[in-house]
Amino acid sequence: MSRTILDVHVLQTVPPSNINRDDTGSPKGAVYGGVRRARVSSQAWKRATREAFNRVLPPEELGTRTKRVAELVAERIVELDDSIAQEEALELAAATVTAATGSKVEKPKRRKGEEEDRAPESSYLMFLSARQRDGLAELAVQGRSDIKAFLKDAETKKRAKQIANTGHSVDIALFGRMVADSSDINVDASAQVAHAISVHAAEIEADYYTAVDDRRKDDEPGAGMIGTVEFNSATLYRYAAVDVDRLASNLGAGIQEGRPAAEPVRRSVEAFIRCFVESMPTGKSNTFANHSLPSAVIVKLRDARPISFAGAFEAPVPQDTPDGQVGHACAKLAEHIAEIEHVYGAAGAKTWLLRVGEATKPLEALGAALPLDQMVGEVGQAVAARMENPA
Repeated sequence: MSRTILDVHVLQTVPPSNINRDDTGSPKGAVYGGVRRARVSSQAWKRATREAFNRVLPPEELGTRTKRVAELVAERIVELDDSIAQEEALELAAATVTAATGSKVEKPKRRKGEEEDRAPESSYLMFLSARQRDGLAELAVQGRSDIKAFLKDAETKKRAKQIANTGHSVDIALFGRMVADSSDINVDASAQVAHAISVHAAEIEADYYTAVDDRRKDDEPGAGMIGTVEFNSATLYRYAAVDVDRLASNLGAGIQEGRPAAEPVRRSVEAFIRCFVESMPTGKSNTFANHSLPSAVIVKLRDARPISFAGAFEAPVPQDTPDGQVGHACAKLAEHIAEIEHVYGAAGAKTWLLRVGEATKPLEALGAALPLDQMVGEVGQAVAARMENPA
């Protein structure tokens, strides 16, 4: 059976930076092809992509991931019925979320020095869409008079779970959701994001810095403080894949009301491509202002399995390349794509290309270069056409 798979490949040079650090404060790395590479974790770029969704999608199409799920639902409860006090709203919310997800939502123990109890929290991060939050709040208001008895009813419990398992937001549909206490409302992610790795060997350097006390007298020696911060710079290969069929299934009917069947999928795909391409993890951004954009973006629409081209860089790009690392990386990538797709019979994939500068010229064999807006629009239209007329 034919599938609909999107592959997104990005080459991006990031100047001196520390956008994703380990527990010691060092930039993350990995050994690949026998040499140490710069690495940015999958989680860091997924988080950056999710944050970027706020620029391109309305709040009702997004979700919130938080332990403070009782506060999230309680806010909506008070909006629905302003006669409900905050403390009662929190109790109603906690009971309803517990019934819907099976997760205990309880007041955490007081911290030392705290005079008041904190609001109820779940034991792990809970991911709810705006529609799910609203539905659970409405259910809680209905059972306000005796919430415990109301939620013990089998039909009510079923309704609560159904609310939590329909109307998924774009970010839940793409990145999935795990509910440890109720696996039947888990959502399998439709998007996979690889750890970004440098196409070359990368070293970690240290910046020694000082800060001057503004009120220091002229005859006082030394600095107000001194320290070091580690950083690296790299040309990264970034890769993500979207199973469009699973995305459509995850979005379901809840988000499609009053729209053509393919419209939610198209909007989700367009948002993902734009935000994945333009986003940047924010680690140490005030220190390094590393706000670069990709030199090259390749999107491929496939009808079989996803294909990463990380193998193009198993042999690292030499550090002393006269035309720069981007040019050498583009040449290696173009050659690798042609060989892989020929050998595995995958050359028929529809391809879109964005490229910047002469260094990316080796990629022009893949197709005509497009600006990002046009690329995003054309990919969205192609996906919608596949959804409306599946092979």
